[in-house]
Amino acid sequence: MAGRSEPQARTRRFEEEAVEALLAGYQPLPGVHDELVDAEGRPRAHWTSLLAALAEMGVDEVNRRFQAADRHLYRSGVFYRVYDDPNGGERPWPIAHLPLVIDETEWRALERGLIQRAQMLEAVLADLYGEANLVRSGALPAAAVAGNPDFLRPMVGVDPHGGSFLKIYAADIGRGPDGRWWVLSDRTQSPSGAGYALENRIAIARALPDLARSLNVMRLAGYFQAMRAGLTRLDRSGEGRVGLLTPGPLNETYFEHAYLARYLGFVLLEGDDLTVRDNVVYVRTVAGLKRVDVLLRRLDADYADPLELNPGSHLGVPGLMQAIRAGSVAVVNAIGAGVVEAPAMMGFLPRIGAQVLGESPILPNVATWWCGQPAERERVLDGLDDLVIAPAFQRTLPGLLDEGPVIGADLDPARRAAIRHAIRTRGVDIVGQETVRLSTMPVWRNGRLEPRPFILRIFVAATESGWTVMPGGFCRVSDSLDARAVTMQSGGRSADVWVLDGAPVEQTTLLPAAGRVEVKRQTGPLPSRAADNFFWLGRYVERAESTLRLLRTLAGRLSSTAEGGGASVPKLLDLLQSWGAAPDDVTRAKPVRHVLAALSRRDLPGALPNLIEAARQTASVIRDRLSPDAWRTLADLALMMAEPVPAASAEPDAYERTDRALRSLAAFSGFASENMNRLSGWRFLDLGRRIERAIATCRVTRALVGDTPTAGTLDVLLELCDSQITYRSRYVMVESRAPVLDLVLLDPVNPRSLAFQIDAIVGHLDVLPGHFGDEPPPVEERLAARLAASMKAFSAAEFDDARLREVEAELMELSNDVAEHYFIHRQPVETPWDLLA
Repeated sequence: MAGRSEPQARTRRFEEEAVEALLAGYQPLPGVHDELVDAEGRPRAHWTSLLAALAEMGVDEVNRRFQAADRHLYRSGVFYRVYDDPNGGERPWPIAHLPLVIDETEWRALERGLIQRAQMLEAVLADLYGEANLVRSGALPAAAVAGNPDFLRPMVGVDPHGGSFLKIYAADIGRGPDGRWWVLSDRTQSPSGAGYALENRIAIARALPDLARSLNVMRLAGYFQAMRAGLTRLDRSGEGRVGLLTPGPLNETYFEHAYLARYLGFVLLEGDDLTVRDNVVYVRTVAGLKRVDVLLRRLDADYADPLELNPGSHLGVPGLMQAIRAGSVAVVNAIGAGVVEAPAMMGFLPRIGAQVLGESPILPNVATWWCGQPAERERVLDGLDDLVIAPAFQRTLPGLLDEGPVIGADLDPARRAAIRHAIRTRGVDIVGQETVRLSTMPVWRNGRLEPRPFILRIFVAATESGWTVMPGGFCRVSDSLDARAVTMQSGGRSADVWVLDGAPVEQTTLLPAAGRVEVKRQTGPLPSRAADNFFWLGRYVERAESTLRLLRTLAGRLSSTAEGGGASVPKLLDLLQSWGAAPDDVTRAKPVRHVLAALSRRDLPGALPNLIEAARQTASVIRDRLSPDAWRTLADLALMMAEPVPAASAEPDAYERTDRALRSLAAFSGFASENMNRLSGWRFLDLGRRIERAIATCRVTRALVGDTPTAGTLDVLLELCDSQITYRSRYVMVESRAPVLDLVLLDPVNPRSLAFQIDAIVGHLDVLPGHFGDEPPPVEERLAARLAASMKAFSAAEFDDARLREVEAELMELSNDVAEHYFIHRQPVETPWDLLA
């Protein structure tokens, strides 16, 4: 007789009992759909394997694994920015550790509905910017289009590059109490979240690796592969250069921009990086102008071109619209595509969708009434308590809905009266929408499962073979049980999304198939902005290292009883103050306070917290070009500098802290040295370090030695320049001025000497781009050559205070010359209004 064996039955009963114990106390919210359990409180079939695995692990093991996921996200530097945050804005990425699980049958239905909706919105966009039949026939009121600030008239009549307005579409969906999925909002401007979805997957896959494989969770890489192929296919010039256009590091999702650029192999660009010449878009690189044919746009369209769109924009590219009209560049999504994501459009999409597609929508959207029409306006006024009142076109409505949508039932009498008046007098700017009761999914809190409302964003990409849907998505989970809206700005969390396949899932990679890879030894152009940041990252890191060496030496001298050790302390204190690392008001009677101030105070420009934060901020702008290990090292160092210094901390504590920070900086240097290809980015990083180290060597030599060194200062100079061991191995005698200066300044094989830095500078400048035929060498190369010659032309005895000052000034001039040659110095954009002024 067929059936389970006794061991199998016992195992099954054990799993069921463990799942029941895990679900004990789980209380679904009344009146809403719950993803985890059905109406009778039984776990849904596609969740049982996950629940059984969690039950088998036990609470302690589950907590340990989820903490490991948190550490991965933190150490990877995954963050989002909160606007108007007095504490700095950057917050660690908050992850809801349990994934949202969707079975294959339900997913296929969602997939069909989202593809249909993307096709519908593409057809609407083509009509609005083309023949405008929808407006002409009355299916769509003209005011609902013309009154929308995202309807951009310069795009009317323009055939978008590649033949379609939408290349990437996303929909925010939620499930109603009846279990049916509804579209809550459309994302056609520049959909965000795909990169965060990928990071969520990596973090949770690390926490639950065996489970993700055994459940046949569909992989995300295939979607990104299809999306990348669709974008690179838009390249008409054959150069294959795709850029991701970002508003910059102050944007709330900048991490995602940098992460996607790195993952997809695109160039991360800001508006300042680009210029339009003869209707062609170029990126400013250290090797000159390089053509860009495709831009994945992550800034709002209105800011894309200050000449034809928003004249106050400092984020866009002057002349971009003309390049679009000329067909020389593909912008994804097309400029003006955001017009269909306005809430006002949702009141018409169900009807016009059937008109443009010839079929009813598979996925309905939330019921919406645009108050620019008399009947709809009265409907909203009559049912105000049952509706959400929202801006019709933008996220906010200044003076009325400054914080966005409001619940009619929650309004106080004064606010209710103001909104009712606004609906009657300016109804075109307002919509009423059905109040959404979001379904819930389980989250792991305090060692137990609890339900929380969620919104799911799913991404769709246009490819050569049609639309491709990401098998997963960006799920936002509320921390509140009564959430009416879920956003990362207001304290929500994000969850991975597991779409289960009925068969084992094949490994997917972004790497091209074997035999189709063209051999390359370059990684694409280096934008001038990126080179500028590499250069200053090197300078900030080296400046921090020089300051730390100075602090460690000072702390060592303060705790040392060696004869003559105290004679150098005043000179070291003078150096600290001249570098802006210590205050003038600290009494010399307690010099350890100088060390503690330099280690902890943020009101001193040269103090360590400011230097490390400057390095971290600079690195964050080019993190798509840095190794994750190098980035994590800087992030850890910034945390170390944020640790409070005990008020009673003595010299040994200060010494240990500086020594620990120096080891972290050494780790960063090691990662940069070992993990970066010897291309232009690495050269600018090292060039900045060499210039800064050479300047610091000149300054400490002048301060400590001068023309007549005092007792102990030569030894301090050797320590600061990390040359004591070399000196002792060469000279079995006490320190003497000439051999010390020869080792510190002129020795070409000492990696800490002034001459070594200058030789390295010459080597970098010789191979950097910028040489044109038979033209004379650039000014910075000529200056570096003179400096290198002077290292050989003068003896150590001739390097007096005046000579060192001259070398220091020439090094600073060299830094300026490098900047003038290679880096962007933005000029104000001249608009037609400027020319008429």
